[in-house]
Amino acid sequence: MKRWGYIGLIVGIALVIGLVCYQGAGDVAAAVAAVSWGIVVVVLVRLVPIMLDGYVWRLLFLKEHRPPVLTALWARWIGESVNTLVPAFQVGGAVVRSRLLVMRGVPGRIAGASVVVDLTLSTITLLFFTLVGIGLLMAHHGESDIARAIGYCVAGGFVVVVLLCVVQQRGLFGWIIGLAARFARGRAWDNAIGGAQALDDAILDLYRHPWLLTGNAAGQLAAWTLGAAEIYVALHFMGYEVSIADALLLESLILATRTAAFFVPGALGVQEGVLVLLGGMIGLGPEVALALSLIKRVRELVIGVPGLIAWQVAEGKNLFSRVRTRRGAPPPSPQPPAPASTAASRSREAL
Repeated sequence: MKRWGYIGLIVGIALVIGLVCYQGAGDVAAAVAAVSWGIVVVVLVRLVPIMLDGYVWRLLFLKEHRPPVLTALWARWIGESVNTLVPAFQVGGAVVRSRLLVMRGVPGRIAGASVVVDLTLSTITLLFFTLVGIGLLMAHHGESDIARAIGYCVAGGFVVVVLLCVVQQRGLFGWIIGLAARFARGRAWDNAIGGAQALDDAILDLYRHPWLLTGNAAGQLAAWTLGAAEIYVALHFMGYEVSIADALLLESLILATRTAAFFVPGALGVQEGVLVLLGGMIGLGPEVALALSLIKRVRELVIGVPGLIAWQVAEGKNLFSRVRTRRGAPPPSPQPPAPASTAASRSREAL
């Protein structure tokens, strides 16, 4: 899987370079330069939905296991950085933020369950947000092949999510581990199944709290919507005024495309092509659309690189702590020699 991720990364970079050269590197560079110090505002605006995501993710923890707000925001930021910059098929960030909470003392089954449910609700709310984008696209241009194709993908996405919710209710992880046990006899799969069963139970427990699910879903939908402010602000500093509806159209359909192109790290090349296509529909030239995509890339680096560094620092501290604990453990006490009578008895039993 990693090999395909790196192949996608290389192809994506080549596509970005090719598009910039084709549209005119000078025009694209001039459009990017027009933003100037506005890139700071773009970064700050993008931090708002990330932090909101982290806050509503925290709602999925019951009070006895709920992490502090700053811990949840920290883990969510690092997860976003991993998803954006690491070839991890959009799943690595979820695994990393779950692990970070475990390192901070949250039980593994609780952290894992919160991430599974959070991802499920994230997919559902993104599908609804994509429907908003399709509606805006049709309002602009009526029924089109693009709107129809995206609509089919959204319908398929809803089917997949419904099936995912059903299998989660019926013990998804216990079933996976049980299936794996049939192909690996002689291994300690009982422990693995026990862990999977605990995770399934924690997921089911979360689904018994509809108000927590509702709060998380509403917050995620609000975060998707606030993400459109990044496009609005970036274009404003570039000297192009668009409506809020146009910004929502671009943001929703770009997010849908990035999710569909999960096998390409950061959707490199894919995002640029879609922005050029959709930008033309709302009156943006291709060089402006490419500049907008590059600004989003710069923002990803500004937010993501420190996040990856923070992740490695956390992992390093955890490893150092484990090594120090292992070295500080008292050596096993030597067993006293067995009495002669006991040794003779053992010799007779051996004979």
